[in-house]
Amino acid sequence: MADRPTAGVTPFLTIRGRRGQEALDFYTRAFGGEVVERNVAEDGQRLMQAGLRINGGFVMLSDEFPEWRGAAEPEPQGVTLHLQVDDADRWTERAAKAGATVTMPVADQFWGDRYGQVTDPFGHRWSIGSPIK
Repeated sequence: MADRPTAGVTPFLTIRGRRGQEALDFYTRAFGGEVVERNVAEDGQRLMQAGLRINGGFVMLSDEFPEWRGAAEPEPQGVTLHLQVDDADRWTERAAKAGATVTMPVADQFWGDRYGQVTDPFGHRWSIGSPIK
């Protein structure tokens, strides 16, 4: 697909509990994401793979498929997705209104950004930063 990146690193999120479509809807509302591809599994219920653009980057996701791995996916941990944006306060507020939990309120940081963190309803952590004006 032409909208999919051909190089670089693309995060691929696994969404537990058959909530893949809900996650797509959330990322659209919370981060202004644009769904560019969406494929449903043969069972017609689970999201096999989807891709969306967020702030110029690309994120892929799917529902979990324990039958392919032999076990359920572990809870998301140890990874934070970072969004470098024009206004961290506005982006964080929009994410919170869409259902994210603010885990670190946006504040001025020593490295020159306004920076904060949220956790989405699916357990994935996001940091949001913008240059101090």
